[in-house]
Order: sequence, then structure tokens, then C-alpha cells
Amino acid sequence: MKRIILLFTLICGFNCLAQKEEKISTLDFVEILNGNHAEAAFYYENNWKKLREIALDKGYIYSFQMLKTEATEDYPISFILITTYTNHPEFELREKHFSEVMKIKGDLELLNDKKPAEFRKTLFSKEKSIHLE
Repeated sequence: MKRIILLFTLICGFNCLAQKEEKISTLDFVEILNGNHAEAAFYYENNWKKLREIALDKGYIYSFQMLKTEATEDYPISFILITTYTNHPEFELREKHFSEVMKIKGDLELLNDKKPAEFRKTLFSKEKSIHLE
């Protein structure tokens, strides 16, 4: 019986360690508002992407992707933004790390002085998407 309990404990322990090493992604599905395609593209290229390049250089994220898609009436999504973290502990530190990264990058860069709420809307976000290996 002691062996079974020990084996069960070891298996659970290994499972917990393995879960912490799983890559985790956040996904944002973005709609462009009022035909402001140039403003949105500029914003994501000069802010979102630059923040992630800094985070990648510092080892805070595993990777990132910015996907452009054609919006339709049924699915008005123009961008899918993916940020992937190496593991659960890095995911949990994302707020702290991106606060630091934002200080490094500096002010928002905007085209035509339009604020983000004027040209884009996040339709939905999904956090803690676990990568299947």
C-alpha cells in the first residue's frame, strides 16, 4: 500500500511539474472600426509588435504572432493577436513584465492622433490557451 501511495504521489508531482512547462497563449480577436485600417495597422505595428519584440528579447514571452484576416459581416475580425508564454509562471508574471516593457518602449505611437478606442475593438480575448504537444 505504501508503494502505491508513493507511486501516486510521484506521478502527481511529475504532472504538476509538466503542467508548469506547457506553453500558454493569449489570443485577441480585433475588429477595425469606421474604416480606420491605416490607423489600426500603424498602432499594432508600432506599439503591440514593438512591446512584444522587447518582451521576447528579455525572455518574458516565447513568441508572438500578428495575423491579418479579411473581415466579413458574420465575422468582423481583422486581426488575430497571439502572445505565447514559455510556461505558467511566465504567464502569471505578464502584467509585471509588460509594465516594465511599456516603460522601456515609451509613449504610444498613433497615426492621425486617433486613440485606440476610435479605430479598434477587441471582440473577444481568450487567455490561458494551453498548447498541445
